[in-house]
Amino acid sequence: MIMSIGTPQFISRLVTTAGVTAIMVAGSVGAVAGKELLTLGATLDMYGWNPGNQPGYQNWAAEAVWGNLVKCNSVGGLEADMAESWEVSNGNRTFTAKLRPDLKFSDGSPVALEDVKASFEFLTTSGRGADYEDIEFEMPDAQTISLSWPEPQPILNNKICSANILPMTVLAAGNWDVPIGSGPYVLDDGATTTGSEYVFKKNSDHWNASDYPYDNLVIKVITADGAAVSALTTGQIDATLVAAGSLETVKAAGMEVIQFLGQTPRLIISDRTGAKIPALGDVRVRQAMNMVFDKAAMAEHLYLGNAEPTAQVYRKGTAAHIVDLEDPYPFDVEKARELMAEAGFADGFELEFPTMTGQNFETLLPYVRQQLALINIRVTEVPLSGANAISDLLSGKFPVVLWQLGNDGNSAFQIYVESTVDGWWNLQHVGNEFIDGRWVKIATASAEESAALQQEINRYVVDEAWFAPFVYMGSTYAFNPEKVSIPTQSDAEALTPKLRDFQ
Repeated sequence: MIMSIGTPQFISRLVTTAGVTAIMVAGSVGAVAGKELLTLGATLDMYGWNPGNQPGYQNWAAEAVWGNLVKCNSVGGLEADMAESWEVSNGNRTFTAKLRPDLKFSDGSPVALEDVKASFEFLTTSGRGADYEDIEFEMPDAQTISLSWPEPQPILNNKICSANILPMTVLAAGNWDVPIGSGPYVLDDGATTTGSEYVFKKNSDHWNASDYPYDNLVIKVITADGAAVSALTTGQIDATLVAAGSLETVKAAGMEVIQFLGQTPRLIISDRTGAKIPALGDVRVRQAMNMVFDKAAMAEHLYLGNAEPTAQVYRKGTAAHIVDLEDPYPFDVEKARELMAEAGFADGFELEFPTMTGQNFETLLPYVRQQLALINIRVTEVPLSGANAISDLLSGKFPVVLWQLGNDGNSAFQIYVESTVDGWWNLQHVGNEFIDGRWVKIATASAEESAALQQEINRYVVDEAWFAPFVYMGSTYAFNPEKVSIPTQSDAEALTPKLRDFQ
């Protein structure tokens, strides 16, 4: 989860002086109201209505039906949602929020602080359980709740933003047939066809209904690029991701295009101790896996020039990015073979790559398989689908994963996700003394100190070849300007617009 900086719809920032964060009260900016229908194409299906099993990518359905205490913007700052004001205090350990009065869930029940508490507690059963299991809650009055951790939290904002708020009764029952929430839309279950088309009606009681101008929302699952382009250019949908090769087609049809530049396709080499595949425990093998890829050729031919070779996974402009970093693993198949032989693995080994629809594997996997075969690494594909696809992907079953991860606008969060022991993209959850020591310091560091620590982590990850990054690439998001405008870009991963960006 992947991963540009736009103007947030709600302007609210945490201003910190001498370790004390001032309380913020956020307002909203009105939008054009009364538009009838927004129809979005989605290149992959959602995975059911379990709030702990939602993708961060094209997750408009979740954004439609559920609210959060606050939302995170494109650089990890906070925007208003169910909380009308909030405060971070106690050395980045405590988050205190005041809930808006008279909030209701879509089943008509009032939103209570006990529902908020239960929603955070529910996340202890998800893949991010370690983020939430040590929280202490205080509710000094009927509208105020505090969440406190025993240690300073480097990514406290993201932890707060990630909790979808549901009724405690729904969470206790574990019935995910129809979503119950307080979001800007309500699922029309009778008009919805799971796996094909999801239909929503506007929640006119939403606290910020004016910023969601469409009375109806439809999300159509269209996984093939040709079909998505056809649907867009013939008016069946208003916006969709398209492949780079379709850029000129949609432009010729009068569509507007946003180039999001937040992805780095890469190999995630998570079995760095060699627990599952001993060869992966040798840095020379991981380095060899980097050196078999001609990144410049990939940028030109696989991504049709809409990409740039890179040796690092952190996005330009973020604190962790190292300017002018020289690639230590230039394309050199013979050198890669020498490294494999030096490590004692000239005969290579077998790898299983998990794949899912809508992730560009059709273009990327054949080349990756071909190049790894040059150093006798033999790849087979394991398709994932259904409600357990994400949990299977992140389970740690696969020692190496090929994925197009978004790069977060808050690189500290990306470090947490990909490199710390609790991060879900650290698939084997392997701890590391170098990373852990610097991560603890980031929690209370100044912005300058944090950037230096993050760049040290970046350099270490590159030297140890934890990843084999290929290119910086952009998502190509096309939309019909006669039906919709997208004046803001709120996605921290810079992959697609958020639901609140469509106007």
